[in-house]
Amino acid sequence: MSEMRLQKYLAMQGVASRRRCEELIVGGRVDVNGKPVLVLGTKIDPDRDTVAVDGERLRMTRRFYVALHKPKGVVCTAQDPAGRPRAIDLVADVPARLYPIGRLDADIEGLLLLTNDGDFAQRVAHPRFAVEKTYRITVKGEPDGDALEKLRQGVWLAEGKTTAARIHVLRKTREATTFTLTIPEGKNREVHRMLARVGLPVTRLLRDQIGAVRLGTLKRGEWRFLSENEVEALRRGPPAAPPHRAEPPRDRDRGPERRPDDHRGHPRGPDRGPQRGHGRGPQRGPDRGPPRGPGRGRDRRAPRQAGRARGRP
Repeated sequence: MSEMRLQKYLAMQGVASRRRCEELIVGGRVDVNGKPVLVLGTKIDPDRDTVAVDGERLRMTRRFYVALHKPKGVVCTAQDPAGRPRAIDLVADVPARLYPIGRLDADIEGLLLLTNDGDFAQRVAHPRFAVEKTYRITVKGEPDGDALEKLRQGVWLAEGKTTAARIHVLRKTREATTFTLTIPEGKNREVHRMLARVGLPVTRLLRDQIGAVRLGTLKRGEWRFLSENEVEALRRGPPAAPPHRAEPPRDRDRGPERRPDDHRGHPRGPDRGPQRGHGRGPQRGPDRGPPRGPGRGRDRRAPRQAGRARGRP
Protein backbone atom coordinates (compact mmCIF):
# COMPACT_ATOMS: atom_id res chain seq x y z
CA MET A 1 0.00 0.00 0.00
CA SER A 2 1.29 3.46 -0.86
CA GLU A 3 1.91 6.19 1.69
CA MET A 4 -1.02 8.22 3.01
CA ARG A 5 -1.63 10.89 5.57
CA LEU A 6 -1.93 9.69 9.13
CA GLN A 7 -5.37 11.22 9.75
CA LYS A 8 -6.73 9.59 6.60
CA TYR A 9 -5.41 6.20 7.71
CA LEU A 10 -7.03 6.59 11.12
CA ALA A 11 -10.35 7.51 9.54
CA MET A 12 -10.16 4.55 7.16
CA GLN A 13 -9.66 2.25 10.13
CA GLY A 14 -12.85 3.53 11.70
CA VAL A 15 -11.19 5.31 14.61
CA ALA A 16 -13.31 8.44 14.09
CA SER A 17 -14.11 11.06 11.50
CA ARG A 18 -11.12 12.69 9.83
CA ARG A 19 -11.55 15.91 11.77
CA ARG A 20 -11.72 14.03 15.05
CA CYS A 21 -8.62 12.05 14.05
CA GLU A 22 -6.78 15.31 13.52
CA GLU A 23 -7.69 16.32 17.07
CA LEU A 24 -6.35 13.00 18.36
CA ILE A 25 -3.03 13.62 16.58
CA VAL A 26 -2.65 17.16 17.86
CA GLY A 27 -3.55 15.94 21.33
CA GLY A 28 -0.61 13.52 21.34
CA ARG A 29 -2.73 10.39 21.50
CA VAL A 30 -1.36 8.80 18.31
CA ASP A 31 2.00 6.96 18.08
CA VAL A 32 3.81 5.84 14.94
CA ASN A 33 6.47 3.19 15.45
CA GLY A 34 6.40 3.86 19.19
CA LYS A 35 6.86 7.63 18.94
CA PRO A 36 4.12 10.26 19.34
CA VAL A 37 3.25 12.25 16.22
CA LEU A 38 1.88 15.77 16.68
CA VAL A 39 2.21 17.16 13.15
CA LEU A 40 -0.82 17.01 10.86
CA GLY A 41 -0.09 15.75 7.38
CA THR A 42 2.54 13.22 8.52
CA LYS A 43 2.60 10.37 6.01
CA ILE A 44 2.87 6.70 6.86
CA ASP A 45 3.09 3.41 5.02
CA PRO A 46 0.45 1.07 6.51
CA ASP A 47 2.42 -1.97 5.32
CA ARG A 48 5.59 -0.98 7.22
CA ASP A 49 4.61 1.43 9.99
CA THR A 50 2.92 0.57 13.27
CA VAL A 51 0.19 2.95 14.43
CA ALA A 52 -1.35 3.03 17.89
CA VAL A 53 -4.09 5.18 19.44
CA ASP A 54 -4.01 5.57 23.23
CA GLY A 55 -1.48 2.73 23.32
CA GLU A 56 -3.68 0.31 21.36
CA ARG A 57 -2.20 -0.88 18.09
CA LEU A 58 -4.36 -0.58 14.98
CA ARG A 59 -4.61 -3.42 12.53
CA MET A 60 -5.93 -3.35 8.99
CA THR A 61 -9.61 -4.12 9.25
CA ARG A 62 -12.22 -4.89 6.68
CA ARG A 63 -14.39 -1.94 5.75
CA PHE A 64 -18.17 -2.24 5.74
CA TYR A 65 -20.80 -0.15 4.01
CA VAL A 66 -24.39 -0.66 5.10
CA ALA A 67 -27.79 0.70 4.03
CA LEU A 68 -30.41 0.70 6.78
CA HIS A 69 -34.13 1.50 6.73
CA LYS A 70 -34.22 3.56 9.92
CA PRO A 71 -37.64 3.49 11.56
CA LYS A 72 -39.24 6.58 13.00
CA GLY A 73 -38.22 7.19 16.62
CA VAL A 74 -34.70 5.74 16.20
CA VAL A 75 -31.80 8.13 16.84
CA CYS A 76 -28.47 8.31 14.99
CA THR A 77 -26.30 9.24 17.99
CA ALA A 78 -23.88 6.81 19.59
CA GLN A 79 -25.22 7.63 23.06
CA ASP A 80 -28.70 8.81 24.01
CA PRO A 81 -29.40 9.93 27.59
CA ALA A 82 -33.12 9.35 27.05
CA GLY A 83 -32.51 5.70 26.27
CA ARG A 84 -34.18 5.76 22.87
CA PRO A 85 -33.33 3.00 20.36
CA ARG A 86 -30.19 3.65 18.30
CA ALA A 87 -29.50 2.98 14.65
CA ILE A 88 -26.21 1.25 15.46
CA ASP A 89 -28.12 -1.31 17.53
CA LEU A 90 -30.02 -2.39 14.41
CA VAL A 91 -26.76 -3.36 12.66
CA ALA A 92 -25.15 -5.13 15.63
CA ASP A 93 -24.67 -8.28 13.54
CA VAL A 94 -22.02 -6.57 11.40
CA PRO A 95 -18.58 -7.64 12.72
CA ALA A 96 -17.29 -4.09 13.09
CA ARG A 97 -18.03 -0.87 14.93
CA LEU A 98 -20.14 1.18 12.55
CA TYR A 99 -21.34 4.75 12.84
CA PRO A 100 -23.94 6.67 10.80
CA ILE A 101 -22.99 8.88 7.86
CA GLY A 102 -24.61 12.23 8.50
CA ARG A 103 -27.85 12.51 10.41
CA LEU A 104 -31.49 11.57 9.99
CA ASP A 105 -33.84 13.11 12.53
CA ALA A 106 -35.63 10.83 14.96
CA ASP A 107 -39.04 11.73 13.51
CA ILE A 108 -37.94 10.89 9.93
CA GLU A 109 -37.72 7.34 8.64
CA GLY A 110 -35.89 6.03 5.63
CA LEU A 111 -32.44 5.41 4.21
CA LEU A 112 -29.43 5.77 6.51
CA LEU A 113 -25.88 4.75 5.56
CA LEU A 114 -23.42 3.38 8.12
CA THR A 115 -19.74 2.48 7.78
CA ASN A 116 -16.44 2.08 9.58
CA ASP A 117 -14.62 3.93 6.78
CA GLY A 118 -14.16 7.48 8.01
CA ASP A 119 -12.77 8.76 4.74
CA PHE A 120 -15.79 7.43 2.87
CA ALA A 121 -18.14 8.96 5.45
CA GLN A 122 -16.48 12.36 4.98
CA ARG A 123 -16.84 12.05 1.22
CA VAL A 124 -20.58 11.38 1.44
CA ALA A 125 -21.57 13.69 4.28
CA HIS A 126 -19.58 16.88 3.68
CA PRO A 127 -21.65 19.60 1.94
CA ARG A 128 -18.89 20.55 -0.51
CA PHE A 129 -19.27 17.18 -2.28
CA ALA A 130 -22.99 17.88 -2.88
CA VAL A 131 -24.22 14.28 -2.64
CA GLU A 132 -27.95 14.53 -3.28
CA LYS A 133 -30.61 13.28 -0.90
CA THR A 134 -34.15 12.51 -2.07
CA TYR A 135 -37.15 12.56 0.25
CA ARG A 136 -40.65 11.22 -0.35
CA ILE A 137 -43.11 13.61 1.27
CA THR A 138 -46.86 13.43 1.85
CA VAL A 139 -48.76 16.58 2.83
CA LYS A 140 -52.42 17.29 3.54
CA GLY A 141 -54.59 18.50 0.71
CA GLU A 142 -53.40 19.96 -2.57
CA PRO A 143 -50.53 22.45 -2.25
CA ASP A 144 -50.78 25.45 -4.53
CA GLY A 145 -48.23 26.03 -7.22
CA ASP A 146 -46.62 28.91 -5.35
CA ALA A 147 -45.56 26.68 -2.43
CA LEU A 148 -43.83 24.14 -4.68
CA GLU A 149 -42.26 26.88 -6.77
CA LYS A 150 -40.76 28.47 -3.66
CA LEU A 151 -39.16 25.12 -2.79
CA ARG A 152 -37.75 24.92 -6.32
CA GLN A 153 -36.26 28.40 -6.03
CA GLY A 154 -34.98 27.95 -2.44
CA VAL A 155 -36.46 29.38 0.75
CA TRP A 156 -34.94 31.57 3.44
CA LEU A 157 -34.15 29.93 6.79
CA ALA A 158 -32.34 31.26 9.84
CA GLU A 159 -28.90 30.36 8.42
CA GLY A 160 -29.60 31.63 4.92
CA LYS A 161 -31.27 30.58 1.70
CA THR A 162 -31.54 26.87 0.92
CA THR A 163 -30.30 25.34 -2.28
CA ALA A 164 -32.89 25.08 -5.03
CA ALA A 165 -34.75 21.78 -4.78
CA ARG A 166 -36.01 19.46 -7.50
CA ILE A 167 -39.70 18.66 -7.06
CA HIS A 168 -41.62 15.83 -8.71
CA VAL A 169 -45.30 15.31 -7.89
CA LEU A 170 -46.19 11.62 -7.69
CA ARG A 171 -49.84 11.72 -6.68
CA LYS A 172 -52.35 14.45 -5.93
CA THR A 173 -55.85 14.18 -4.48
CA ARG A 174 -58.09 16.43 -2.43
CA GLU A 175 -57.06 14.65 0.75
CA ALA A 176 -53.27 14.40 0.26
CA THR A 177 -50.40 15.03 -2.14
CA THR A 178 -47.20 12.98 -2.43
CA PHE A 179 -44.07 14.34 -4.09
CA THR A 180 -40.30 13.88 -4.01
CA LEU A 181 -37.86 16.61 -3.01
CA THR A 182 -34.14 16.38 -3.88
CA ILE A 183 -31.47 18.62 -2.37
CA PRO A 184 -27.64 18.37 -2.07
CA GLU A 185 -27.69 19.36 1.60
CA GLY A 186 -28.52 17.83 4.96
CA LYS A 187 -28.72 20.54 7.61
CA ASN A 188 -30.44 20.01 10.94
CA ARG A 189 -34.18 19.47 10.29
CA GLU A 190 -33.75 21.31 7.02
CA VAL A 191 -36.54 19.58 5.10
CA HIS A 192 -38.99 20.01 7.98
CA ARG A 193 -38.21 23.71 8.18
CA MET A 194 -38.43 24.19 4.42
CA LEU A 195 -41.89 22.66 4.32
CA ALA A 196 -43.04 24.65 7.33
CA ARG A 197 -41.72 27.83 5.72
CA VAL A 198 -44.01 27.43 2.71
CA GLY A 199 -46.96 26.31 4.87
CA LEU A 200 -47.20 22.61 3.94
CA PRO A 201 -48.59 20.34 6.72
CA VAL A 202 -46.55 17.11 6.56
CA THR A 203 -48.12 13.75 7.34
CA ARG A 204 -45.19 11.53 6.26
CA LEU A 205 -41.52 12.18 5.53
CA LEU A 206 -39.19 9.43 4.29
CA ARG A 207 -35.67 9.61 2.87
CA ASP A 208 -35.69 7.45 -0.22
CA GLN A 209 -32.26 7.90 -1.80
CA ILE A 210 -28.68 9.07 -1.13
CA GLY A 211 -26.62 9.57 -4.27
CA ALA A 212 -26.91 6.34 -6.27
CA VAL A 213 -28.19 4.28 -3.30
CA ARG A 214 -31.94 3.68 -3.07
CA LEU A 215 -34.02 2.43 -0.16
CA GLY A 216 -35.66 -0.10 -2.44
CA THR A 217 -37.59 -2.91 -0.80
CA LEU A 218 -35.94 -2.66 2.62
CA LYS A 219 -38.54 -2.81 5.37
CA ARG A 220 -38.29 -0.81 8.58
CA GLY A 221 -35.35 -2.05 10.65
CA GLU A 222 -33.82 -4.08 7.82
CA TRP A 223 -30.36 -3.48 6.37
CA ARG A 224 -28.11 -4.68 3.55
CA PHE A 225 -24.52 -4.25 2.39
CA LEU A 226 -23.84 -1.79 -0.39
CA SER A 227 -22.64 -3.19 -3.69
CA GLU A 228 -19.21 -2.30 -5.04
CA ASN A 229 -20.83 -0.18 -7.75
CA GLU A 230 -22.80 1.79 -5.16
CA VAL A 231 -19.68 2.43 -3.07
CA GLU A 232 -17.69 3.60 -6.09
CA ALA A 233 -20.53 5.83 -7.27
CA LEU A 234 -20.64 7.56 -3.88
CA ARG A 235 -16.87 7.97 -3.90
CA ARG A 236 -16.99 9.62 -7.31
CA GLY A 237 -19.87 11.87 -6.32
CA PRO A 238 -22.16 13.69 -8.74
CA PRO A 239 -20.81 14.59 -12.20
CA ALA A 240 -19.24 18.00 -12.54
CA ALA A 241 -21.49 20.70 -13.94
CA PRO A 242 -20.71 21.71 -17.54
CA PRO A 243 -18.87 25.02 -17.97
CA HIS A 244 -21.15 28.01 -18.28
CA ARG A 245 -21.45 29.45 -21.75
CA ALA A 246 -22.91 32.86 -22.34
CA GLU A 247 -26.01 32.71 -24.51
CA PRO A 248 -25.91 34.69 -27.77
CA PRO A 249 -28.08 37.79 -27.73
CA ARG A 250 -31.62 37.30 -28.96
CA ASP A 251 -32.67 39.00 -32.18
CA ARG A 252 -34.71 41.59 -30.36
CA ASP A 253 -31.69 42.53 -28.27
CA ARG A 254 -29.35 42.97 -31.20
CA GLY A 255 -30.60 46.42 -32.23
CA PRO A 256 -30.44 47.76 -35.80
CA GLU A 257 -27.89 46.38 -38.17
CA ARG A 258 -24.82 48.59 -38.66
CA ARG A 259 -22.51 49.04 -41.59
CA PRO A 260 -18.82 48.24 -41.04
CA ASP A 261 -17.98 51.94 -41.38
CA ASP A 262 -20.74 53.08 -39.01
CA HIS A 263 -19.22 54.27 -35.72
CA ARG A 264 -22.42 55.09 -33.88
CA GLY A 265 -22.30 54.15 -30.24
CA HIS A 266 -18.50 54.11 -30.10
CA PRO A 267 -16.47 56.71 -28.20
CA ARG A 268 -14.86 59.24 -30.48
CA GLY A 269 -11.13 59.82 -30.38
CA PRO A 270 -9.10 62.51 -32.04
CA ASP A 271 -8.78 60.49 -35.26
CA ARG A 272 -12.38 59.33 -35.64
CA GLY A 273 -13.06 61.86 -38.40
CA PRO A 274 -15.92 64.34 -38.67
CA GLN A 275 -19.19 63.86 -36.85
CA ARG A 276 -22.15 63.29 -39.13
CA GLY A 277 -25.12 65.63 -39.19
CA HIS A 278 -23.48 68.80 -37.89
CA GLY A 279 -21.94 70.30 -41.03
CA ARG A 280 -19.16 72.02 -39.17
CA GLY A 281 -16.31 70.23 -40.75
CA PRO A 282 -13.54 68.47 -38.83
CA GLN A 283 -13.75 68.73 -35.09
CA ARG A 284 -10.70 69.79 -33.17
CA GLY A 285 -9.18 67.15 -31.00
CA PRO A 286 -6.87 67.55 -28.00
CA ASP A 287 -4.49 69.53 -30.24
CA ARG A 288 -6.63 72.64 -30.76
CA GLY A 289 -4.29 74.18 -33.33
CA PRO A 290 -3.54 77.90 -33.69
CA PRO A 291 -5.66 80.47 -31.86
CA ARG A 292 -8.61 81.94 -33.67
CA GLY A 293 -7.94 84.97 -35.78
CA PRO A 294 -9.86 88.24 -36.12
CA GLY A 295 -13.54 87.97 -36.79
CA ARG A 296 -13.92 84.78 -34.74
CA GLY A 297 -14.82 84.35 -31.14
CA ARG A 298 -14.66 87.30 -28.78
CA ASP A 299 -13.06 89.71 -31.34
CA ARG A 300 -16.23 89.42 -33.43
CA ARG A 301 -18.34 90.90 -30.66
CA ALA A 302 -16.05 93.89 -30.03
CA PRO A 303 -17.42 96.13 -32.90
CA ARG A 304 -20.96 95.68 -31.67
CA GLN A 305 -20.03 96.87 -28.23
CA ALA A 306 -18.28 99.89 -29.80
CA GLY A 307 -21.34 100.71 -31.90
CA ARG A 308 -23.57 100.75 -28.90
CA ALA A 309 -21.14 103.05 -27.12
CA ARG A 310 -21.21 105.58 -30.04
CA GLY A 311 -25.00 105.61 -30.11
CA ARG A 312 -25.34 106.76 -26.52
CA PRO A 313 -26.27 110.46 -25.90
